[in-house]
Amino acid sequence: MRGWREERRVSQLELALRADSSARHISFVETGRAKPSEEFVLKLAEHLDVPVRERNALLLAAGYAPRFPQTPLDDPAMGALRAGVEQLLQGFEPYPALVVDATYQVLAANRGIATLLDGLPEHLLAPPLNAMRVVLHPEGLAPRIRNLREWRGHLLHQMERQIALQRSPALRALYEEVAAYPVGDPGEDTAAEGTVAHVALPLRIEHEGRVLSFVSSISTFNTPMDVTVAELAIETLLPADPATVKYLRTKG
Repeated sequence: MRGWREERRVSQLELALRADSSARHISFVETGRAKPSEEFVLKLAEHLDVPVRERNALLLAAGYAPRFPQTPLDDPAMGALRAGVEQLLQGFEPYPALVVDATYQVLAANRGIATLLDGLPEHLLAPPLNAMRVVLHPEGLAPRIRNLREWRGHLLHQMERQIALQRSPALRALYEEVAAYPVGDPGEDTAAEGTVAHVALPLRIEHEGRVLSFVSSISTFNTPMDVTVAELAIETLLPADPATVKYLRTKG
């Protein structure tokens, strides 16, 4: 618990105030001089924004059974969730959308994503498909991205935030791998005159002789009670200019 508190830069007093406790009791819990109740462990974890997977680890360390199951997405119990996600992905078409887990493995995607990945080498598309590898690999989408340095910086920063939040060795290993990919020269990203002003960093990518422009939106599940569900993220690429809207509608 102390490690998570320090990671979040929260003092014992501040955490005590949040949890309606005392700094002395928090200190005793961290040093093992007091045994917290199961609910108190979860209360502290909630106030420290500890990921659901790690809340199980805290419960085990305190002598309790894990509270949150990790149900495979292909389990029959996940049938309703899978159906809802598939319907959501299809509803976004023709705009690209995909579902990833905590290490950016692609669990589902719609036809818009398949369109963007057309022509990539088989070794990048073979399961398990990883979104970060596909985008940043020099044989992947990277050579097609007109603003590669900006978009690469955005993705690496996003991964750094997730590593700080999750403290995941697997995510750290993925980060070190993709950060080491050569960038090369993506060329000059010269937007056409009259391009609309962007309210977020766009992804500008060459496709079939034209440049498509997208902004990314990421959605997660609120109040998850399962590790698998907690680590799911739905990313949608929304068109950032009228030309991209028009082109995608012709493909849909």
